[in-house]
Amino acid sequence: MQGIAAVENGVRIRFADNITLGRNVYIDQGVYLHGCPAGIQIGENTFVMHGAVLHVYNFRSLPHAFIRIGANSLIGELNVLRGQGGITIGDRVYTAPMVQMLAVNHVFDDPTRPMVEQGITAEGIVVEDDVWIGAGAIITDGVRICKGAVVAAGAVVTQDVPPFTVVGGTPARVLRTIDGGQSTGAVKKVHY
Repeated sequence: MQGIAAVENGVRIRFADNITLGRNVYIDQGVYLHGCPAGIQIGENTFVMHGAVLHVYNFRSLPHAFIRIGANSLIGELNVLRGQGGITIGDRVYTAPMVQMLAVNHVFDDPTRPMVEQGITAEGIVVEDDVWIGAGAIITDGVRICKGAVVAAGAVVTQDVPPFTVVGGTPARVLRTIDGGQSTGAVKKVHY
């Protein structure tokens, strides 16, 4: 720990020597942190909410299996982050409940062999600073979500997301650019 952190009851931690918590990190009830070799790093003032699973395991000797989360971010309730290919999350990134980031995928191209014998890919996922990911979104292996992007609830992101865009759908596609010229709807009271 790099300062005081709050860890609620019911948190499960595996390979604690590979987990680093920054100052003022909050780990909510029922979170599971599994940090094999390159482990898990959580930046200062970041919250990991109830029931989230941050899982790094590496029984295939992958060169970059880790999860790194920047400062002032929030990982929402029941999120699942699978870091075999490496997951890098920037600063001020917020994820809503039930988001999945899966930095691993099975190969299944050969119909003559069982899928479990064909191996995996593990390219990694990068989420840059100031990104919002809506409830139930799925981010697949090999994707980069660039600065200031918004991923709509329920989207399945299979390709890179340009900066300052809103994407949604299955598979996700660009819905609009965030340029200060469009409103998200009727005038609403904004709370800070």
